[in-house]
Amino acid sequence: MKRYIVTILLLIACLTLSTRVTAQYNRNYIYWVGQQCMVDNNYREAIDVLNVLLRHDDSDFDAHFLRGIAKYNMDDLVGADADFTRAVELNPVFTGAFYYRAITRSRLGNYDDALSDFRQAIELRPDLPDPYYSRGVTRLLNQQFSEAIADFDKYIRFEKRNVAAYLNRGTSYLYLKDTLRALEDYNQAVRTNREAPDAYNRRGVLFMEQQRYEEACADFDMAIASDSDYVAGYFNRALVRSYMHRPMLSIEDLDKVITLDSTSSLGYFNRAIVRTEIGDYNRALEDFNAVSTLAPDNVLVYYNRAMLHARLGDIDAAIGDYTKAIELYPDFANAYLQRGYLRRMQRDVKGAESDERTAHRKIAEHSTRLKDPNYSIYSDTTQRLNRLLSFESRLLERNFERIASAATHSDGGSLRLIPMFRFTLLQADSVELDKRATRYATERVKSFVESFDNDMLTLDCRSSNLLPDSLVAIDRRTAERMQGTERDWHLYFERAISQALIKQYTSAVASLTEAIHLNPTNPFLYINRATTRAEMIDFISSIDNSYQSITLDSDPAKRLNNTSTRSYDYDEAIEDINKAIKLYPDLAEAYYNRANLMAISGKLPEAYDDYTRAIELEPSMGEAYYNRALVQIFLKDTRKGCLDLSKAGELGIEGAYDLLGNVQQIRH
Repeated sequence: MKRYIVTILLLIACLTLSTRVTAQYNRNYIYWVGQQCMVDNNYREAIDVLNVLLRHDDSDFDAHFLRGIAKYNMDDLVGADADFTRAVELNPVFTGAFYYRAITRSRLGNYDDALSDFRQAIELRPDLPDPYYSRGVTRLLNQQFSEAIADFDKYIRFEKRNVAAYLNRGTSYLYLKDTLRALEDYNQAVRTNREAPDAYNRRGVLFMEQQRYEEACADFDMAIASDSDYVAGYFNRALVRSYMHRPMLSIEDLDKVITLDSTSSLGYFNRAIVRTEIGDYNRALEDFNAVSTLAPDNVLVYYNRAMLHARLGDIDAAIGDYTKAIELYPDFANAYLQRGYLRRMQRDVKGAESDERTAHRKIAEHSTRLKDPNYSIYSDTTQRLNRLLSFESRLLERNFERIASAATHSDGGSLRLIPMFRFTLLQADSVELDKRATRYATERVKSFVESFDNDMLTLDCRSSNLLPDSLVAIDRRTAERMQGTERDWHLYFERAISQALIKQYTSAVASLTEAIHLNPTNPFLYINRATTRAEMIDFISSIDNSYQSITLDSDPAKRLNNTSTRSYDYDEAIEDINKAIKLYPDLAEAYYNRANLMAISGKLPEAYDDYTRAIELEPSMGEAYYNRALVQIFLKDTRKGCLDLSKAGELGIEGAYDLLGNVQQIRH
């Protein structure tokens, strides 16, 4: 950490030198440092270094390009796209920028623009092989299989030893139903590298689909021999062994899959199916329970577990699982039929008849919608739904709601807005260097802080790092100072801070009210009374398990709210912020705080506007970008939300890139 700090300070010092020759030399040095960070995979540091360079010269297309690569490697695809675009604008013949922007856009699912960029890169440098390969992959993803094959052909003329090229071309042939050529390419991939597990695995899957199980098993054996931790090999061999009626060997392979990946919902699901087939019902039930935790929104889990409960004689549990399956898939005709059958067993004739009527109505509805009169949704829902699922199956559908509810910050809480700014106490010598800590201090804020004889007083959004005993001692000393002296708003303000930090919110609000009575035109007093009132509400609501956090609901109108059954409003806190803004209309933190209050009150458009105003006043306020990103994501404007997360990460907000990576996965 110290080496990093020294490096940044040296870079800043370099930029302050004035001569033309020295400036050019320093530019090269800074760029070299950024490259070294990239070589060491320190992409976060590389971005910080390149930010220094670009603040000095935004026209440096090489720096934009390099920063784009760093962002790409941190899964900040939107930010990478922006940097590559800037590089192309500054240098329209920058082949590398076109090429990497194409790859970035392909990962974003923007295939048309990606293909346009690949065309530009290839026109500029037709002798480079990599763009042909990457364009082939993009065309494969875009289901342009013939065009993908043509690109892989061109690439293979340059590079004949790349296993992935043969595998991808083989897959393209497979989608065109040309299994012979697909097999030729898979064979060539194996010949090219006898120790490539992917080659054996891909060929084994083709053999498995052709029911050539012995050959498939042999290939999966070779894949595992090449890499003893190759999960796909164990998984696919488990399928083949099950098809070959070797259930114990299949379970052995699935045990290995789960050992290598304890979150493999497909591993648990398939092991549950195999265990059910051999009559090991109790352990199968344990596996289904594990899947219901890992994939709580998958209808097959509840449908199959319901059948297992029925076999174990737990009819109530079976009915409950069929009900859950119906909630997830309301058109699931077979679930209605099965639940109706169990209800009839329990002599619930009315419920059984209702389920049977619903099932047949849904079958009839779907039959009339389909062009083929011989096919209906009924055939879908009555097929063998307890079959094994392939490695490519999407048992667990990703969605932002699940990730948001599971995501955590360093404090271990649920996904939250970054808290409001308020005057608080931070011990400087024990705080890690944070380049965000003092960057917003306007002259008016500095003057206010300097009016107190307290080195720990600062305007910040972080929690105090003082120990509880120290805070109690500070509060006691402040109370003693107030005795026998004239009423001084400074003392009331300091006492309010310490009282809020030890969670004596009522007393803190009273102290702030007295301070405001003595100094009614000071905006900072209103800022702290607003934050204290908000914290008091959050503390009270936390008793009901309702935190100042982003929670989600299927109803879009309820995506941002408090989960408690009791209602809490922030009207008084908002009124205080409004007063502060009236007294100091250029304070970015005031708009940021009001945006937070609007967000947790469910007023998302108003929150967005206030975050935007805060950014206009203080363009380096990463917290505002981060929180505005959350609001935009919940309003389903994911692209703009990702742009804001990218900017927040660029400005040093911890966790921004992690969340951005999660959001990128959800989008794809």
